[in-house]
Amino acid sequence: MYDLLDKVNSPADIKGFSKDELKRLCAEIRDYMVQCCSRNPGHLASSLGAVEIITALHYVYDTPEDKIVFDVGHQAYAHKILTGRREAFTDIRTKGGLSGFPKRQESPYDCFGVGHSSTSISAAFGIAEAVRMQGRNEKVVAVIGDGALTGGLAFEGINNAGASKSDLLIILNDNNQSIDGNIGGLHNHLLRMTTNPAFNRMKEKVWNSMGETSARSFFQRWSRSFKSWLVKRSGGDLFESLGFRYFGPVDGNNIVQLTETLEKLRKMNGPRVLHCITRKGKGYAPAEADPTTWHAPGRFNPETGERIKQNYEVDRYQDVFGEVLLELARKDSRVVGITPAMASGCGMSLLAKEMPERFFDVGIEEEHAVTFAAGLAVGGMRPFCNLYSAFSQRAYDQIIHDVALQKLPVVLCFDRAGLVGEDGATHQGAFDLAAYRSIPEIRIIVPRNEVELKNAMYAALEQEDGPIIIRYPRGRGEGTGWRSFEPITGKPYGAEKLAEGQDIAVLGIGPAVNRAVEASDRMKGLGCGSVAVYDMRQLKPIDTETLDTIAKEFRKIVTVEDGTLKGGLFSAVCEYLGEKEFDGRIKGVGIPDKFIAHASQKQQQADCGLDTDSLTKLLQNLSQKE
Repeated sequence: MYDLLDKVNSPADIKGFSKDELKRLCAEIRDYMVQCCSRNPGHLASSLGAVEIITALHYVYDTPEDKIVFDVGHQAYAHKILTGRREAFTDIRTKGGLSGFPKRQESPYDCFGVGHSSTSISAAFGIAEAVRMQGRNEKVVAVIGDGALTGGLAFEGINNAGASKSDLLIILNDNNQSIDGNIGGLHNHLLRMTTNPAFNRMKEKVWNSMGETSARSFFQRWSRSFKSWLVKRSGGDLFESLGFRYFGPVDGNNIVQLTETLEKLRKMNGPRVLHCITRKGKGYAPAEADPTTWHAPGRFNPETGERIKQNYEVDRYQDVFGEVLLELARKDSRVVGITPAMASGCGMSLLAKEMPERFFDVGIEEEHAVTFAAGLAVGGMRPFCNLYSAFSQRAYDQIIHDVALQKLPVVLCFDRAGLVGEDGATHQGAFDLAAYRSIPEIRIIVPRNEVELKNAMYAALEQEDGPIIIRYPRGRGEGTGWRSFEPITGKPYGAEKLAEGQDIAVLGIGPAVNRAVEASDRMKGLGCGSVAVYDMRQLKPIDTETLDTIAKEFRKIVTVEDGTLKGGLFSAVCEYLGEKEFDGRIKGVGIPDKFIAHASQKQQQADCGLDTDSLTKLLQNLSQKE
């Protein structure tokens, strides 16, 4: 179907292409991406914008011997297509299919697995140093976007790599459209001058001839000042001051200019940065017009760009959070919202629109977000800091030292907790319950539905001493009438019994409790015994009075949670009842001790035994055993 792309099974196949053929190849890659992602949704706009950068890198460099390290991986679809995974790309992000992100186990071309932000420079620096110490000749390139560059780890890597004089090239993929006007004659002239081989040979000869003299120091200062003046409008000052040679900016969607520039830069040594201006969604008009929506658009008609929307009657948890947060902000002038670059994804865009002065998007900086929230709390505000569960792991130290240790009333809202579906192992919110349960002075609430999420947010605002974690899943709720619900205030936040039974007690937290209630109902219909179901509602402090009652009435207990079994609710119940010398049987259902690969949420839940069918079978087997 594609004249050029169908012939490409590895980067070696594009080495002999002419510049015109490279242009056509990039167009075919874009069309192939659009066609595939229209049927099988993925991260589209970022990858569309990076097609030329990736194609040029594979054209100039000798991968997989030369190493390309991507940041996050949202932009890496062209990389997968060019490296022998073109046909498999049609099933990307499905169970058993390609990962949505670079993954070492998937291909030798994926030299470093990613999924989270700001790791590329540190990883590439490490690879480059390993290459140097072992006397090998591979080149190493880090590809990082302007968004990921805001992360603190990226700056730590830049600082270390620049000081070491490591042989590392950083490609800054800058798709901030406001910079487009900066590409002009002056910048192109600077690019030609600074990458010119003769110019660089002359510079090195002059430098080496001076030796360690005062003249060399003077020349160094003059050179830096002069070059700083030349490139300051293009953003080069930062990199130059940290020890990198800065080149650009170049048009990152111009394959001819990119290949010519990279051919020159590949011959150089030392730390250097190539600043590329790209257009997110490039080549597909709907994505160019609205790159935020088309970052992950879902299914759509590739010809018209019309997104295929399903009519849902049930709200998403992120929408519940956003509306309740705005409601709380209207009631209490101390309430503020903080997000690390996820305003629309977490629902906080509502607060941003109505009360922009009480909304803070801090960029991809989870550590800073938490400590910033701590400072706001010290100053008398009530911050609601929203982090995706998997990304909260980066702020673990700050949660302990800056929030919990000081008993500050910071509300940490963990979105996308539990199993997240197609994004896979890098994004599973599996570890938060186990990670944060061990921290003193912290309270962890796990709502089972939209009403309980609203109730938890109101309860969090009432707590004046110490932090609260509220964790809730990705996707849609249970269809409760949460908007008309009046939150319970001023009362203890204990467990709630949802189903009566005498034979087995199921203790759950989060949405998995709803599946346990469904399994209990099925058990009654099958005549297999009666199962009581308790929503523990809160992991820490756990409701010990209810646990004492259950231990007296039942010999068989099942815990259910959409978090890792090791360290979560199952561990908490076993620890407490073990101290009470409970002599019955406790069975845990949750995420096992392994990384969960990409698949749909329902498939992942079934694989972990968290769906209604699996729970029913487990309860049937348990009821038949003495």
